[in-house]
Amino acid sequence: MVRRRGPRSLVASSEPRRLIAVLSLLAAWGCSSGPARSSAPPAGHADRARLAAEVRSEIARCWRGYEERARGHDELLPVSGGFRDWYGESLLMTPVDALDTLILAGLPEESARAKALVLDRLSFDRDVTVKNFEVTIRLLGGLLSSYQLTGDPRLLALADDLGHRLLPVFASPTGMPYMFVNLKTGKTSGARSNPAEIGTLLLEFGTLSKLTGNPVYLEKARRAVTVLYARRSAIGLVGEEIDVETGEWKSAASHVGGGIDSYYEYLAKSARLFGDADLERMWRESRKAVDAYLADETASGLWYGQSDMTSGRRTATEFGALQAFLPAVLAFDGDLDRARRLEDSCFRMWTLHGIEPESIDYSTMKATEPGYPLRPEIVESAYYLYRYTKDPRYLEMGRVFFEDLKRYCRVDGGYTILKNVVTKEKGDLMPSYFLAETLKYLYLLFTPDDPADFEHIVFNTEAHPLRRTW
Repeated sequence: MVRRRGPRSLVASSEPRRLIAVLSLLAAWGCSSGPARSSAPPAGHADRARLAAEVRSEIARCWRGYEERARGHDELLPVSGGFRDWYGESLLMTPVDALDTLILAGLPEESARAKALVLDRLSFDRDVTVKNFEVTIRLLGGLLSSYQLTGDPRLLALADDLGHRLLPVFASPTGMPYMFVNLKTGKTSGARSNPAEIGTLLLEFGTLSKLTGNPVYLEKARRAVTVLYARRSAIGLVGEEIDVETGEWKSAASHVGGGIDSYYEYLAKSARLFGDADLERMWRESRKAVDAYLADETASGLWYGQSDMTSGRRTATEFGALQAFLPAVLAFDGDLDRARRLEDSCFRMWTLHGIEPESIDYSTMKATEPGYPLRPEIVESAYYLYRYTKDPRYLEMGRVFFEDLKRYCRVDGGYTILKNVVTKEKGDLMPSYFLAETLKYLYLLFTPDDPADFEHIVFNTEAHPLRRTW
């Protein structure tokens, strides 16, 4: 069990090791735009196993914190000891999101309790209006992956019931989904949406179709993607807001951050999971435009900024924690050189203040949104790069992430968000994705085994592994 950080003297005692790791990594990357290797000694099998065991202990500790203080609710407030329910009543966000993490981390007692809680208490027969995107990636994705890991048909039945209740979102004039739907009445709302919320449904709905034999889920989600893709600009970019009833763009800002990010991720991953050549073409064309108009080679490294979707003119030099998903997708696509260089930039963003801010202006290297909501994307990219390259510098990078998380975010009840990475002021929330993604990717990065079977699965954007069993 990892000991909780205590007095300042204990924190300071670990600082030299972290400093050596950070300086070693930055020295290896600072003067190179290519895939130079770290001079840090490679982490051996025993060292990796030790780190994996530490992360497993933290996963178990966070789950116990949830059980003790927020059991039956959506998310834990670890500082106050309270809980948060998204819609006034619980949909068991944390148990569903965490279940496959507990399974993959080899925690049978904890995973059995999480599964029992889901099967005993989860019902979607609720008069609540939910956000389709969040419920899809967290709950539908979590139920599907847990079904594939356990074979329990009750989990698939829950997924099928949820998918059926979400289908009304696709009843817009264009076929692009509304943002919100009432799980009992099917009433929809939220016509102004974005590419991420429109295009980040296909892995889950498509997998549900394949596992249930009901083609409607895949058909609806795929049509939404193709309709959105057809509305890209003449230079191949999408904006950040669109009206799903009229198809009219409401914002021409194009980037790879929140509101657009996982649209690109799902084009690449859906093409792979479903063997869809047309989606593959759409991904290739989209990536060509992203690299041409959003990529920005600067003195501080490779970044992806913001441009006007019509002209390609640079409009902002903002990059942040959400954009750090892109090295993983580039590595997934086979472009390891670009993936390495972009992850180098992400690591520089992390080391500005010892933990990454939500966003920075990379032209000044100043934080523009200083909070840290326990985001997983930079860890995800380190995991992908290590799996594809076996380069030990990504293990060292993961070690830095893990130590900084323990130093700044670890509390008695679990881990909490930071309001400000400069001051390290703590908030009071452990989002469900911290167990679903951040700790899962750290564990998978360090473990010498491969419990997720990386080469044969596709992770959804919430890190739920989906396997092509059809």
